[in-house]
Amino acid sequence: MANPQKENGYTAVANELLEQIMKISLNGTQFRIVLAVWRYTYGFRRTAHTLPLSYIAEKIEASKGQVQNALDQLIKKKIIEIVEDSKGGRKLSVNKNYDEWDSKETMVPATAVLKPPKPKKVAKKKVYEKDNSYYKMAVYFHNLVKTVAKEAGIEHLISRANLQTWADDFRKLVELEKVDKRLAKDVMDWVVTDDFWRTNILSASTFRKQFAKLAMKMASQKKPSQPIKQIDSRDKDIEFQQWVARGGDPNDFNWN
Repeated sequence: MANPQKENGYTAVANELLEQIMKISLNGTQFRIVLAVWRYTYGFRRTAHTLPLSYIAEKIEASKGQVQNALDQLIKKKIIEIVEDSKGGRKLSVNKNYDEWDSKETMVPATAVLKPPKPKKVAKKKVYEKDNSYYKMAVYFHNLVKTVAKEAGIEHLISRANLQTWADDFRKLVELEKVDKRLAKDVMDWVVTDDFWRTNILSASTFRKQFAKLAMKMASQKKPSQPIKQIDSRDKDIEFQQWVARGGDPNDFNWN
């Protein structure tokens, strides 16, 4: 059983110093270093002593790296002083003038405290019921495309079409791109008859992306061409007779 006796040695530290060191915010390694410096200075009735890092590390049973970091902080706080620096080690002492001690604890600014990231809101996919107008548009166009694909021998390309995503593309076409539903249907009916586009538009997504081009092509094909008016030579003869009847000079008549 341990039975320490003052007669076997003691360290005389002023109560005033002990009371002050109690108030300082030190971590465990820093506090043990202060005790070690007191032990090997005041414990031998001296105010300073050469204490290599390896020696302190051995006495407080810590790594040399821990001692180095903690001792640097104590020196920075002006609690430990370097009395003399030599190759054999630094001569250290505890600074008795506790008014010089830096008692401020290193604090992390409130603004620097990292807040846990807010969980990302997962967008809930809209589900289109069978009676929804956009779903009906998807079914209608899918049936048109399916017929074309079957004729072209590429039915497998649309066999697994997701009508929910098709419906969402039609919703975007109508609500975001402001396309009239009746116009959309007209273009659907037309695109499956066009020799070029019928096998190139096999999904609602492609239909939506190419809609403006498809609508313009459809409109250009449906616009009736204006017949070129042929000038009848007999009209000029009638105009000439009217010109002369009104007293005009036959030589001044414009036959063009």
